[in-house]
Amino acid sequence: MPSSPTAAISTTAFATLVLIAFMMGANHVAARLAFDSGVSVATAVAFRSCVTALVVGLILVAYRVPMSLQARHRKALPVIGLLVGMQSLCLYASVARLPVALALLAFNTYPLWTALWARVVYGQRAAPRVLRAMPVMLIGLALALDVSGAASGLGASGHWSRIGVGVAFALAAAATFGMALVVTQHETADLDGRLRTTTTMAIVAVMALIATSFQGGLALPQAPMGWVGLLGLTFLYGTAFTIMFTVLPRLGVVGNSAIMNIEPIFALVLAWAILGQSIALVQVAGGLVVVATVMWLGLRKG
Repeated sequence: MPSSPTAAISTTAFATLVLIAFMMGANHVAARLAFDSGVSVATAVAFRSCVTALVVGLILVAYRVPMSLQARHRKALPVIGLLVGMQSLCLYASVARLPVALALLAFNTYPLWTALWARVVYGQRAAPRVLRAMPVMLIGLALALDVSGAASGLGASGHWSRIGVGVAFALAAAATFGMALVVTQHETADLDGRLRTTTTMAIVAVMALIATSFQGGLALPQAPMGWVGLLGLTFLYGTAFTIMFTVLPRLGVVGNSAIMNIEPIFALVLAWAILGQSIALVQVAGGLVVVATVMWLGLRKG
């Protein structure tokens, strides 16, 4: 039957997208295990970035991807690498300080930052759906973060003294990632994704290694569970990115990649089961609002 292959590909594509979201959520839970055992943020970023750059680089060689770069690519790629490096360090710094799900939910505001930077840097007006989504997403984020401190019972002042730095890191990660997406779209969209990823991860790895040198070297785990976390985050992150740039293009589902934004939901469940982290029901409701809004932005065509 002619429709069977399409249905099979659609099912496979959906399952692949969900798997990537699961692995990315699990990566951050594993990172928290590593941080709680003495691993520094820079060490975690260095491990995952070096391995990912190596794996995707080998894929480049295996598939004989052309390595030639235009002048604008050579200018843009270091900028993208620096931005993603800052995003990686800031997001892991947030994960080290906040419940994992809350860090990812605050980071998931990056579509708003993307619209802002596209307007500021390239003069591109935000799509009407983005403008409609902004207040909804911000309301959901306010609920998820418990801005009033009511759910925590600490009051606004006490609550924000506890989460303020972590939220700031998450929003900084969202802002830098939004800028990275804008520069990527306008300057390197015609470049093979595998080449762009290899270059970006290599730059991030160098940044992280430089950061560790200022901290006295790599901060390795002080307990067996820390090694589980460090090796787990490296495997999960590298595998997710490898699948993203080798399998997804063949499945033709890049336009539906917003499904991967269920990552915070997986992180919420895994952090509860593995780390014992939990948040109030009103915060869960706010998180669902954020996730649903981001998915609506990504899946809606008009």
